[in-house]
Amino acid sequence: MDDHEAALDRAHAQALAWLASLGERAVPATASIEDVVARLGTALPDGPEDAVDVIDLLATACEPGLTAMPSGRFFGFVIGGTHPAALAADWLTSAWDQNAGLRLVTPAHSAVEDVTESWLVDLLGLPIGSAVGFVTGGTMANFTGLAAGRDEVLRRAGWDVAADGLVGSPGVRVLVGAERHDTVDLALRYLGLGSPEAVAADEQGRVVTDALRAALESGDGRPTMVVLQAGNVHSGAFDPFQEAIPLAHKHGAWVHVDGAFGLFAAASPARRHLVAGYELADSWATDAHKTLNVPYDCGLAIVRDRSALRAAMGMHGDYLIHDAAGEPFDKVPEISRRGRAIPVWAVLRALGRDGVAELVDRLCTHAAAMAKGIGEIDGSEVLNDVVFTQVCATFGDDERTRGVVSGLLDDGTAWMSGSRWHERAVLRVSVSNWSTTEADVERSLTALRAVAAG
Repeated sequence: MDDHEAALDRAHAQALAWLASLGERAVPATASIEDVVARLGTALPDGPEDAVDVIDLLATACEPGLTAMPSGRFFGFVIGGTHPAALAADWLTSAWDQNAGLRLVTPAHSAVEDVTESWLVDLLGLPIGSAVGFVTGGTMANFTGLAAGRDEVLRRAGWDVAADGLVGSPGVRVLVGAERHDTVDLALRYLGLGSPEAVAADEQGRVVTDALRAALESGDGRPTMVVLQAGNVHSGAFDPFQEAIPLAHKHGAWVHVDGAFGLFAAASPARRHLVAGYELADSWATDAHKTLNVPYDCGLAIVRDRSALRAAMGMHGDYLIHDAAGEPFDKVPEISRRGRAIPVWAVLRALGRDGVAELVDRLCTHAAAMAKGIGEIDGSEVLNDVVFTQVCATFGDDERTRGVVSGLLDDGTAWMSGSRWHERAVLRVSVSNWSTTEADVERSLTALRAVAAG
């Protein structure tokens, strides 16, 4: 065997061993950072080493320091275990090693991206012709949609950001829900727009329409963007798109929807009502490495107006081989050196339209079972009024709630994260793994009951 074959065979064997361990292993890592460093060794070797030996060292040194995030019992964050088709496609993507930024240079990737873009727009019920950029995650997806919005609303006001920058511009006013995700603020900071103006949200984190109306009507004349949310990080709640988006458009605002995990409610006939009206927005952000269960990192930035996206993201250089149809890098904030669309294509092809809907419904069913089981624990309180894929609960006072979170991690059977919501310590459960089963849910609830009982 040549070097590639031997190293890949060993990596394949180590990967299968890892995946086979997920059903029974403890979810938290059993080794510290210092432990793994010691196993890896701190001295850079003077000479070369065999690739197979390097792979074996990496796998054996890191294995005890790995958290079983692909396990069906990991509910700590919205992190899906990779679908087999997506994982295998990602391996091929690495082996092909294409610079995927130019259409004509990498026709295979360009074809996959074109097909995947069309499938996603159709699956999510978004306007035909919307552009999809494959980015690193939710933060960059928000950044991309908001960059297109920033430039467009300033263009309408007679200001060219590309030519003149932001200094001296009319500025942009950004209205957000009081419970938006922190990555929205981060993206706005990257864009030079500073802190947004928060609009009141209800007890589940949904924007209050009357508060949004009042904020829009009290505008100071600056071009405006409104950021709405599909899936609150604690409650899973969705903003009232049918009322809020036309209201924002009436005032000339660009509307962006942050839907890191909630956007895929649109793929399920049983859950589509949660996003009713969201297709009226101007841009959307979501993650494929969440609900679609593709490997990290892969976010989706979707913009209705392709020309607005291209104006914000496009780059031109005489040395580049341009296609009149536009380039993949015209839709993202970086020239992609990796074909992120390929694993997305693979999982969509493997599941099909019905399979994606069933996946979303299964995640919601498991979340509802979690909410029911937690609610039956003595002294608990589930805080969600509608369960999508998130569950938030308390166990009496903050001290006991934090103790339950800590005790569950010590137990190791399942991982559910702690957080703080509405000035209270909470247990937060996120259901996102395609491989989670009813048995995983019940096993995790059994452990939680035991910890909560003391």
